[in-house]
Amino acid sequence: MKILSLETSAKSVSAAVTEDGAPLACAYQNTGMTHSRTLMPLVDAMLQNSGLSPAEMDVIAVAAGPGSFTGIRIGIAAAKGLAWGLEKPCCGVSTLLAMAQNVPFFDGVIIGAMDARRHQVYNALFSQQSGELQRLTPDRAIGLAELAAELKNEEKPKIIVGDGAELCYTFLLEQGISCRMAPPAARMQNAVGVGQAADTMARAGQLVSAQQLLPVYLRMSQAEREKLARGEKITVD
Repeated sequence: MKILSLETSAKSVSAAVTEDGAPLACAYQNTGMTHSRTLMPLVDAMLQNSGLSPAEMDVIAVAAGPGSFTGIRIGIAAAKGLAWGLEKPCCGVSTLLAMAQNVPFFDGVIIGAMDARRHQVYNALFSQQSGELQRLTPDRAIGLAELAAELKNEEKPKIIVGDGAELCYTFLLEQGISCRMAPPAARMQNAVGVGQAADTMARAGQLVSAQQLLPVYLRMSQAEREKLARGEKITVD
């Protein structure tokens, strides 16, 4: 099964093709340019340079969130457009689950952490033993103090992945909780992890149509919070 995957949930942007979970091609960029400008040229160049064609793909996968509101919207829109044009199914992958794929040889608790600002992280916890990954918590926006309270009695080795890893690592150490960060090359979000998670999900029948593919934000945007503060209603266009 060939899967074309997109990752736009944070500052970096990446695309990958995996086949039965193994990467065939990937492209990554973290130069500060907007994803709306870089994503599709990145995809086109990757496919051309690897001799692959969009028609060969069986599934279009995307990191559906949590993460940057703008980044997620760009990735979801691109995945929908590709899937509609190619008449392929979609797979919306948790950004945190995709990041957990980065450390397949680590046995212990994997802490997914993306900086959600306002003293919070987008977080999920996973347990891994001999490459078998098990989700311990749902994706959530959680305060660092609350996360530390959950982990204070956890005796298994702990590793942190994600763009909020340094923030989380520093706070947990201050609370006397031993942990380490994944090395830089395995720390950040990437489309290969999206493809690997999507492969498992596809085999479990967890695919959707382009129309059904939706983003996962976990909390309201700043604009929505400001509307509520002013007593205005939030409507869906």
